Amino acid sequence: MKRVTINDVAQAARVSKTTVSHYLNGRYAAMGADTRERISSAVHDLNYQPNVVARSLKDKKTMTIGIIVANILHSFSTQIIRAIEDYARIMNYHVIVCNADNDPYKEEDYIKMLRAKQVDGIVVIPTEGNAGLFTGLAADGYPTVFVDRIIEDAPVPSFMLDNETAVREAFSHLMEKGHGAIGFVSQPLCEIAPRRERLDMYRRLCRKNDMETFEIIGEPDVVEGRISRLADEEKLPGALIVSNDLALFEVLKALKRLGLAMPDDVSIITIDDIAFAEFFNPAITAVAQPAFSIGTEAARSLFGIINGEEHPVSIHRFTPELIIRESVKDYANE
Repeated sequence: MKRVTINDVAQAARVSKTTVSHYLNGRYAAMGADTRERISSAVHDLNYQPNVVARSLKDKKTMTIGIIVANILHSFSTQIIRAIEDYARIMNYHVIVCNADNDPYKEEDYIKMLRAKQVDGIVVIPTEGNAGLFTGLAADGYPTVFVDRIIEDAPVPSFMLDNETAVREAFSHLMEKGHGAIGFVSQPLCEIAPRRERLDMYRRLCRKNDMETFEIIGEPDVVEGRISRLADEEKLPGALIVSNDLALFEVLKALKRLGLAMPDDVSIITIDDIAFAEFFNPAITAVAQPAFSIGTEAARSLFGIINGEEHPVSIHRFTPELIIRESVKDYANE
């Protein structure tokens, strides 16, 4: 079958090729409604498919962006991907999604692959260990935006939660409910900014309130073992702030194995609201980060950079929301 061209659309719609080009590129604000309707009908009736290769050669764009996430198992990561993909679709862009599995070597390979494919820019939730690589991308002027991470030497816009406020909200809620012993559960800190920021705020709040710290930090098997030891020694605090969804899974497994119930034995607040938290029995109190808004604004920034707009290199913080459910025992009103 003969390939339908823009000239065919122009003839069917009784307009010039330039007018069709303006329509296809979204530049039709000053175009009459009748003209737009004729072009739209012609595109539909002829099943016209724009020549993406020709357009990319002309515009020097591939109409594709990359997304690299450190760990796709995080519910936060999947929400970020969805938000960026939705925004990219509005911009008539395609998306290539890569999961680094917290492996800097895998992440480096993905960056090389995406650059070889000449994607127009990338949104990254970086692993640790590739600071030099990202500094180089910034120096090359390659459109790059971070989500949920900061790399000190890489001048790249970053979009992330206000982590200090998130921990403060959780800590304050537990204190209001009469809890005098509050623990903190996290995956290994490494060089990952959100984990460090959340733990630092927890420590500051404990010092401010003259409270002992209970830090349960490590890989999944370490978290479960540490909770078990504290329970055996009768030192497990009555409330835990859990720093993310994967850490929460380990806490819930440990409580089940130990026969401990929420909220009577242990009160739980998780940072990062996840799908099952609302339907768990009891429903789990959470400090939710607006993942969809974070992803959308990161995408907006990336497309601005791709299109040559000035975007200051800064950290954009998003306000968390405390969602009160049933996993915190209220000692204050007993």
